[in-house]
Amino acid sequence: MRLRNKVAIVTGGSQGIGRGIVKMFAEEGATVVIADINSETGDLTETELQEENLQVTFHRTDVGNEDDVKELIRFTAGRFGSVDVLVNNAAVNYRKAVHETSLDEWNSLMDVNLTGAFLCSKYAIPEMQKQDGASIINIISWHAETTITRLAAYASAKGGLAALTRQMALDYGKDQIRVNAVGPSTVDTPMLQKTFDSLENPEKAMEESLEFIPMGRFGTVEDIAKACLFFASDDSAFISGQTLMVDGGQINKVSRPIDFD
Repeated sequence: MRLRNKVAIVTGGSQGIGRGIVKMFAEEGATVVIADINSETGDLTETELQEENLQVTFHRTDVGNEDDVKELIRFTAGRFGSVDVLVNNAAVNYRKAVHETSLDEWNSLMDVNLTGAFLCSKYAIPEMQKQDGASIINIISWHAETTITRLAAYASAKGGLAALTRQMALDYGKDQIRVNAVGPSTVDTPMLQKTFDSLENPEKAMEESLEFIPMGRFGTVEDIAKACLFFASDDSAFISGQTLMVDGGQINKVSRPIDFD
């Protein structure tokens, strides 16, 4: 098992990509704390995975709330003895251009997608510095580099998270804390379906999305979880400050803005 005796925190870990990461980490021997604001899905995920004899624990956390994050790290280190891996996955999305986005919407998205990663890293790092090596993995998205129309706040936050990844890799390499990013493209999750459902012609949008993926399919949560497992494990012991795009070749093909409107 590649994560035997490791303690991991996965934010946004009760659904979609986050749940896939939690499950794979636990199957590889890690004790995993599911950090999520949604108590209903968090409790359900905890129950379902514990029934598979996996070592997972749900801890309700609003990653944009500093006190919640402090308590998350205190709980994890206090109960399990360390914080070896942090996956900053929690995210929300608004399908709006700048002039359509309210300041409250902008701030609420940044609180989760960017500030949340900052806060979780800020309070996890002192625990990680106590041990010999650790890994932070930021889920950024292909929208950090090339995006679709009317995704102003989301793309901005993901671009900021990519920059934060590089910065933390520089600052904490001396502590043997590796910081990398995984960049999914279009992944089959409830969030993706919600995005398609918000459009005037969801089926057409889905077809056009597939046309931009050279491999001809959407990603799966397992595709993303495997990339995160690589960065969490000793297989990436000398890799830091990097972004691994898990996109079926999409980022190399998209040369113009995608507009589904």
